[in-house]
Amino acid sequence: MFYKDERLVLLIDGANLFGAMKALGFDIDYKLLRLEFMRRGRLLRAFYYTALLENEENSSIRPLVDWLSYNGFAMVTKPAKEFIDGQGRRRVKGNMDVEIAVDAMELAPHVDHVVLFSGDGDFRPLVEGLQRQGVRVSVVSTIRSQPPMIADELRRQADNFIELDELKDVIGRPPREPHERTGQ
Repeated sequence: MFYKDERLVLLIDGANLFGAMKALGFDIDYKLLRLEFMRRGRLLRAFYYTALLENEENSSIRPLVDWLSYNGFAMVTKPAKEFIDGQGRRRVKGNMDVEIAVDAMELAPHVDHVVLFSGDGDFRPLVEGLQRQGVRVSVVSTIRSQPPMIADELRRQADNFIELDELKDVIGRPPREPHERTGQ
């Protein structure tokens, strides 16, 4: 539930949201996403969190990051760490949980409602902490993927769970080929 006069902030865990929309088979039109939440309340800011490989200017996420930064999203990025796992495979690590949690707690005195785009159960204590400060928290993720992208404990803690698949007609578009990702 949203109220027209409440101050909203969107906190988007980019990697988690990407996994959810990939599992559901659609891409998000981020311009429509902003408009949808501007319609639901007084959207103060939309933050998008992602880790970037420093040496890969041509990475598939770069056009999205650039588009978002020019179109009203506050970008929070950090360098991803590359490593070789025990089986000799190249892995990339770039968790943004701490950045999301710190920003959420700093924003709490200035907002009425936080909309968290993530299904990561590690955020349950964050949601509880925001609620203790009088902030309502909606979580956007999906239970319709196999396995579900939302942790049950996060879904139970949130004031409101928004099924990403139910937003498909409002903010979705058919998936593009990886080289065409721009966020528009």
